[in-house]
Amino acid sequence: MHYIAPMDDGAAALSAVIGARVKAERQARGWTLDQLAGAASVSRRMLINVEQGDVNPSVGTLLRLSDALGVGLPALVEPPEPAVLKVTRRGDGAVLWRGSAGGQGTLVAGTAAPDVVELWDWTMTSGEEHHSEAHAPGTHELVHVLQGALTIDIAGRTVTLHPGDSASFSGDTDHSYANRGKRPARFSLAVFEPGVRAAAAGRP
Repeated sequence: MHYIAPMDDGAAALSAVIGARVKAERQARGWTLDQLAGAASVSRRMLINVEQGDVNPSVGTLLRLSDALGVGLPALVEPPEPAVLKVTRRGDGAVLWRGSAGGQGTLVAGTAAPDVVELWDWTMTSGEEHHSEAHAPGTHELVHVLQGALTIDIAGRTVTLHPGDSASFSGDTDHSYANRGKRPARFSLAVFEPGVRAAAAGRP
């Protein structure tokens, strides 16, 4: 779903950073707005809003843009640095998903293309749910529940995980995460997306 949501100062600052990086990556390739919009399957208006930092884009929109650019989602939040060690302190991760009741999905670490790995810290309050579109072919996701209960729906299967439980599955089909319990759920999520730069070759 694409939407323009009210943003606090932190979200507005992150949106401005993401917008500037999307624009820089697009211009570095000599692409027009229409070319990137077409390659990413997003509207031209949405792309303009993203580049201007006027929108709080969904995770799905950011994934489509990063895949089209061949850089991976972490590069839109913070460009990769040639460092042996990079530390993200508590509270410094990029909050890219916000639930209706206060839940958050925070990207805390990631690698550069072509083989992109994302590490997320998620919290969902009771009743919250996140629907994810199918990612690029070959994407895999790993989930480890730390607190509460997490329900995953994918390919007609539903499973509920409890603290200490883990699951792995292909992320290249539609799937969702939900907290259908009464207590907050917290889980770690790792996403592996191989060959991002190769998949983007030749676009637009």
